[in-house]
Amino acid sequence: MVTKIHHTIVDYEVNTAPSAASPSAEPGSASESKPAANVVHMHERLKRPEVLHGSTYKIKTPQSEHALYVTINDIVLNPGTPYEKRRPFEIFINSKNMRHFQWIVALTRIISAVFRKGGDAAFLVEELRSVFDPTGGHWDKGRFKNSLVAEIGDVMEVHLRSIGIIRDPELSEEQKQLIADKKKEHARRSAAASNAQTGYPPQAQMCEKCFVHAVVFSEGCLTCLSCGDSKCG
Repeated sequence: MVTKIHHTIVDYEVNTAPSAASPSAEPGSASESKPAANVVHMHERLKRPEVLHGSTYKIKTPQSEHALYVTINDIVLNPGTPYEKRRPFEIFINSKNMRHFQWIVALTRIISAVFRKGGDAAFLVEELRSVFDPTGGHWDKGRFKNSLVAEIGDVMEVHLRSIGIIRDPELSEEQKQLIADKKKEHARRSAAASNAQTGYPPQAQMCEKCFVHAVVFSEGCLTCLSCGDSKCG
């Protein structure tokens, strides 16, 4: 409805009363599901607590007789609430070998600054892994390590996985079914190959007594062709 004003406007105020056209939010609505205003997020001005909990990892390479010890400390945000999260806050690297002291100190300060900046720090893993040693890498437990810096990246991935920042992508139902089918096919082929080597029929079941796939249904009774165990006594 339009109202025509015939006199001069000398003052005004905003009507703050709830309107019938805009009812208040009902329980479970989108406005109610928003996080509370006092939820603390990771940022560079966040004050360091007196005590932080973390983990220390050992790196031993053939390039040095002394091991490196990587310590990553975490801060717990919004403890005791539904918004509780554990995030990396700082990193320290210590060793008796002082050869790499300068660049290690610089690296830890930069990484710690990135941690405190907030956001997703998982990209640091690939950045560190992409560093190659000009003198060549080395093998460790069946894996080739590009450099000492790349090993620090591996340690960081282990830690970020342990606190839930890095997660493996969820498999679709089709992928899960495909993997299950592959496992069944592999088990079937392995059993058939085992039976072919031992001379027992491919359809033979495993004996609970001798653990050989030699149990067959013979003369109305399950009998093991390896140890002679029979369900009929």
